[in-house]
Amino acid sequence: MPVNQDLALLSDYAFRSAFLIYALALILSIAAYVAAGGTKPTSARTADKLSNMTQSLVWLGIIIHAGSVILRGVATQRVPWGNLYEYISVTAVLAMTVAAVVLHRRELRILWTWVLVPILILLFYGGTKLYVNAGPVVPALRSFWLPIHVSTVSIGAGFGLISSLASILYLLRSRNPQGWLGRLVNPLPDAEKLDRLAYRAGIICVPVFGLGVALGAIWAESSWGRFWNWDPKETMSFVTWVLYAAYLHARATAGWRKAASWINVAAFTAMVFNLFFINLVANSLHSYAGLN
Repeated sequence: MPVNQDLALLSDYAFRSAFLIYALALILSIAAYVAAGGTKPTSARTADKLSNMTQSLVWLGIIIHAGSVILRGVATQRVPWGNLYEYISVTAVLAMTVAAVVLHRRELRILWTWVLVPILILLFYGGTKLYVNAGPVVPALRSFWLPIHVSTVSIGAGFGLISSLASILYLLRSRNPQGWLGRLVNPLPDAEKLDRLAYRAGIICVPVFGLGVALGAIWAESSWGRFWNWDPKETMSFVTWVLYAAYLHARATAGWRKAASWINVAAFTAMVFNLFFINLVANSLHSYAGLN
């Protein structure tokens, strides 16, 4: 099918615009974070105002970012996640949407700095190193399972990002560090709130991400004749799901709660490893999801 180059170009412009809006939101969130750590009577009000502005900018960025994804799909007349650049863009916009919903509460908006930094790094890498021109996909991806499987996994990954990030911040906050590290974590919510946020996001991540892995297995059976092939991509996805499930189990089990947050961090590490190393380096049946 011919590609509408005008719409494809608009999609690229929207992607860059969303990136710039997210970057501006990061600047505002950093200003809010610094203000929240201040001691002046007006510091809390300033931080609250800047956090509200950050939230508004984030939603604007999400709308434009989603427009970029939609325009890419219309331009190519297919679901717009047929290569790694598109997959990262879709995953990022879904993760940002999840974060915007989860962090709508006033006391949690201070976390935007910690969310926006990895998202911007991900988008910058995807938009520069992994970018490919809009075009058709290989025959293996011309399946109705593609949007179902990828969107489900991406939503689960979005909740996983929030859960793991909250666990990382919980580990920092619970140690009551001194010096510059103490000043860095001082504006954060208390450790109990961060732990609770990690757990609640994990409760959603595990069934949604697990459903995505299961749907991938069903697609594999229809495409490759087997539900499971021990392909590096599917294997690491399963390992990631097991680690998130292990986090929930440890978090709810007496004697394991201290280790739970570290398991959650390990799950996030596995997810990042799967996203980059497996897609770009490993010889996989999912190789067509890489640069081409």
